[in-house]
Amino acid sequence: MALAVVLFGLAYADGYGKLAIAPMDQFKVTPLFGGDTIAWYTPTNVTFWLGMSILSIFALMVMGTRGRAVIPSRGQSMAELSYGFVRKMVEDVAGKDALPYFPFIFTAFLFILSANFLGLIPSSFTTTSHIAVTAILAMGVFLTVTVLGFVKSGVGFLSLFWVASAPLALRPVLAIIELISYFVRPVSHSIRLAGNLMAGHAVLKVFAGFAGAMGLAGIAPIFGVVAIYGLEVLVSAIQAYVFTILTCVYLKDALHPHH
Repeated sequence: MALAVVLFGLAYADGYGKLAIAPMDQFKVTPLFGGDTIAWYTPTNVTFWLGMSILSIFALMVMGTRGRAVIPSRGQSMAELSYGFVRKMVEDVAGKDALPYFPFIFTAFLFILSANFLGLIPSSFTTTSHIAVTAILAMGVFLTVTVLGFVKSGVGFLSLFWVASAPLALRPVLAIIELISYFVRPVSHSIRLAGNLMAGHAVLKVFAGFAGAMGLAGIAPIFGVVAIYGLEVLVSAIQAYVFTILTCVYLKDALHPHH
């Protein structure tokens, strides 16, 4: 896979010895069937790879488990391990009373994980590198847990911002800080995911471009591409995990708002 990335770097280099790297071009939204105009109904590279993410989840969770074998296949094993991993995370972080919301969290985890991994395919598009995608995910989590907090606790949900264990004089100040940090959650939740994916892919493209431009002397950048690609695989999994575990933390605050 890393070799394929280098070959794409060769394609982007304008001849040996001449550097032609545009690492941010890979994040451009383009119409899927050509043209320059993008309307709300225009199929783009973003919608295509979003669809591929959904299809990959369907292939894993539906097609991979349709046999329901006692001795699972590789696909069924991956699906069962993913299910058990996220379920245990929800139960450990947010408690057993959060399990009714497990399908929502599991869906978000699978979508982010599949989108991150598909973005590692050379010439593909990393949908989770766009703030428009990650912001929708983060706002979905933020609005869900906020509404759930008020539904479950009513005005008692506001106790999340009132640190009763602190000295009385500090409580109003802490309440303001808690309130600001609460509304910053969707910003940090979305930027963390998009920023990590964008930065890693940009660096990967730069090293691939160096390897292509340096010709036979590009062995050092090739090693760099291999190392960064391995790191990106790890980051793709970790960022899906971080997004999911933060969702569990926010859900715990909604279900148990008292400090």
